[in-house]
Amino acid sequence: MQLVFATNNPHKITEIRKVMSDLHFSDSNDNMQILSLNDIHCLEEIPETQETIEANASQKSFYVYDNYGYNCFADDTGLEIEALNGRPGVYSARYAGAERNFEKNMDKALEELEGKSNRKARFRTVISLIIEGKEYLFEGIVNGVIIKEKKGAMGFGYDPIFLPDGFNQTFAEMDLKTKNRISHRARATVAMIRFLQGY
Repeated sequence: MQLVFATNNPHKITEIRKVMSDLHFSDSNDNMQILSLNDIHCLEEIPETQETIEANASQKSFYVYDNYGYNCFADDTGLEIEALNGRPGVYSARYAGAERNFEKNMDKALEELEGKSNRKARFRTVISLIIEGKEYLFEGIVNGVIIKEKKGAMGFGYDPIFLPDGFNQTFAEMDLKTKNRISHRARATVAMIRFLQGY
C-alpha cells in the first residue's frame, strides 16, 4: 500500500517514519510506502481553515485524496493550555501571526501565562486516514506543563517550553527515540499503524 502523508513539515515526516520503523512497519518490509507531498507533485499549500483539530486533519487528508487520488493521512496538532482556556489549540501554528513563527508563538504563550500558577497543558494530535474514500480518526494526547523559559534545541514547535508529566526534560531536550516513545503524534501514529496492521 502507498500512503501519502499530507504535510510539508520535514520534522513530522522524520518522526512518523521513525515510529513506523520502530514498529517494523515501513518500507523495509514492503508492506507500506510512505510518500510525501513532493513525491506526488503536490506543491500547493493545502488549506487549513477549520475550527477544530479534527476538522483540520480531515480537510487536509480529503484534499489530497480528492485531488490526487492517493490513500492518505494527515495530522493536526494543538497545544491546549488549561489556564488559557485551551488556547492556542487549533491555532497553535499561527498563534502569534500568519507567518507561523514558533519563537513568537512561544513568547506569546509565555507572556500570557506570566503570573499564573496553573501551567498545566497538553499536546493533542488527531490523524485523519483516508482509505478508498473512507475516513478513520486516531488521537494521541500527552499531558504536561509549560515551563517559564525555553530549554533545548531539538524538536520543533512548542517543544522547548513543554515538559511532559513524569520527565525532567522538555521535548526539545529529548532525543527522538525518547520523544517518540511518549509524544502525542507518536501515540496517534501507533494507533493508526495498529489499525493498518489489521486492515
